[in-house]
Amino acid sequence: MFFVNSALLGVGLAMDAFSVSLANGLNEPQMKPARMCLVAGVYAFFQIIMPLIGWFLVTKAVEMFSVIQKAIPWIALILLLFIGGKMLIEGLRNNKREEHKPFVLGAGLLLLQGISTSIDALSVGFTIEQYPAGMALTAALIIGAVTFVICLGGLALGKKVGTSLSGKASILGGVILIGIGIEIFASNMFF
Repeated sequence: MFFVNSALLGVGLAMDAFSVSLANGLNEPQMKPARMCLVAGVYAFFQIIMPLIGWFLVTKAVEMFSVIQKAIPWIALILLLFIGGKMLIEGLRNNKREEHKPFVLGAGLLLLQGISTSIDALSVGFTIEQYPAGMALTAALIIGAVTFVICLGGLALGKKVGTSLSGKASILGGVILIGIGIEIFASNMFF
């Protein structure tokens, strides 16, 4: 049951990363398999690290986590608005030009995406707080593996659709990221 619960938790946590992967695939339809693995790996890495940080904070410093938890929706919103806005502006600029130059995700933006899509996983530390360190690590690794596979699927799907969308892909990707940021913010602040 532990493995099933961890895998299901991974699926739930990976949905934001899947959506961002889809947007990245839309914007970079020529992405090579090695780069796809790198992008999915970054998201998986942060999905592993964040629950462990949450577990540590809950087990070792509960008071600190309550302060951080209030900032999570704001951090995700700001990061995704920034990244999505940048993609949207680039897409609009490219749309005015004759040739389409896809928005290529740099290392800094990839890290920001990884953090912003996994920051809600900090709260998973509450659900795995009762686990000993080895089990918490195993749960986090399962979550990361599930995220990796789901993100590869999102990148592949985005690449396939992105080729047919041509110059509009960057605009769509930016709008998707902005929407994800607003959804994370709204669901944590109002529901």
